[in-house]
Amino acid sequence: MATTTMIRPRALLRASGGPRYAVALAVDALGTGLLRPFLLLYGVTVLRLSAPVTGTAMAVGAVAGLVCMPAVGRWLDRGARSTVVAASMLVRVLGVALLLTTPAGHVWPFAAAALFLGIGNQAWPAAHAALVATVAHGRERDAALAAGRSLRNAGLGAGGLLATACLTAGTTALQALAGVTGLAYLAAAALAWSVHVHAHPAADTAEDEDEPTLRMRTLLAANVIYVFCLNVTEVALPLVLVTQMHASPVWPAAIFVTNTVMVVTLQVPVTVLMSRFPRRSVLAIAGVVVTASYLGFLAATSLGPGWGPPAVAAVSVLCTLGEIIYAGSATALVTTLAPAPVLGRALTRFQLSTGFGLAVSPAVITALAPHGPAALWGGLAAATLLSASAVATEGDRGTRRRRVPSRFRWSARQ
Repeated sequence: MATTTMIRPRALLRASGGPRYAVALAVDALGTGLLRPFLLLYGVTVLRLSAPVTGTAMAVGAVAGLVCMPAVGRWLDRGARSTVVAASMLVRVLGVALLLTTPAGHVWPFAAAALFLGIGNQAWPAAHAALVATVAHGRERDAALAAGRSLRNAGLGAGGLLATACLTAGTTALQALAGVTGLAYLAAAALAWSVHVHAHPAADTAEDEDEPTLRMRTLLAANVIYVFCLNVTEVALPLVLVTQMHASPVWPAAIFVTNTVMVVTLQVPVTVLMSRFPRRSVLAIAGVVVTASYLGFLAATSLGPGWGPPAVAAVSVLCTLGEIIYAGSATALVTTLAPAPVLGRALTRFQLSTGFGLAVSPAVITALAPHGPAALWGGLAAATLLSASAVATEGDRGTRRRRVPSRFRWSARQ
C-alpha cells in the first residue's frame, strides 16, 4: 500500500469532507469547549444541585448515551453520513435547551440534558469517521481523520479558554455560555447537513461481511485499555501531582496545555510519518510508547516534591506522543478492517469500547492511586503492554482486504 509522505493542505481539506464540513467541525468543537469543562459547575452553581448528584447525573448520561450506538451503526450502514453527523449535533441542541429551561433544584431535567449531550458526544465520533471513510481512501483517509482530531482539539481548547475568561461573571456567564453552545451546535448541524454526503449500498454485499466482528475482537478489547491514556492528563496527573506530591495546580494546568498544543500541531505530521508502517504495527508501537511513559511516571513520582513535578511534566510529553500515535492509527485501522456494508456497525462497536474505557478509567485510576505509584503506574503499564502485545500478535491474518469500490458509492454536493 502506498504511503503518504507529505501533507497537501487542499487535498487534506477535500479528504476531510470539504471546507463547509471543516467549519462545521470547528464550530461544533468550539461550542463543546465552551460548556463541557463547566457542566459540573452549571449544575452546582446555576441549578443548585449537590456536587455528587451533579456528577452522578453526568456520568449516567454519558454511559446511557452508549445505548444509542447500535442504532447509529445501523443508520450509517444504510448509507447515511452527513445526516448522522448533523443529528449528533442537533441532539445536543436539545440537551442545551433542557439545561436552560431546568428550574433550580430539579435533578431529573438536568439528567435528561446530560443524556442528550451524552448521546450526541457518543454518536459523533463514529458518524464523523464514517463520513471521512466515504470520501477518502488509503493513507489519505488516515491523514484526514488525524486532521479532524487536530481541528477538534483546537476548537475545544479555544472554547475552554474563552469560557474560563467569562467565568468571572458568575452564574449569568454560565447560562450565556450554555446558550452560545446551543447556537454553535445548531450552526454546526446546518453546515454538516449541507455537504450532503451519502453512501449508496450496492447489491453485492455478501463477501467478507461475516469477518469483521471476529477480526476486531482483540482490537476492541485492547482499545478499552488504550483509551486510559486519554484520561491520564485530565485525571491521573492532577490527582498525583496535587493530592499526593502536593505540587502547585500550575503543574497539571501546564501539562494539559502542552498536551493540547502537541495534539493540535503534531497529530497530522506524526500520522503521516507513521504511514510507512502497517496500521496494526503502529497501534502496537503506540501501546509500547504509552507503557514506557507509565513507567516513566513511576520513576518520576519517586523523586519527591522537589524534582518530581518537573519530571512528571517531562514524561507527560512522551505519554502525549503515545496518545497521538494511538489516535492516528486506531480508528483508521477499524475503517480498513471493516467491509463497507458493515462499516457503521464496526465504528459504533469501536466507539462503544472507547466510551466504556473512558467511563471506567477515572474510577480505576482513583481506586489504584491510594495504593501507591507502583499499583497505579505499574498496573496501567502491565495492562497496556499486554494490550499492545495482543494487537501485535493478532497479525493481519488476511485483514488486508481487497477494496471493492462498487459496493458503496458516495455522493456529495458541495
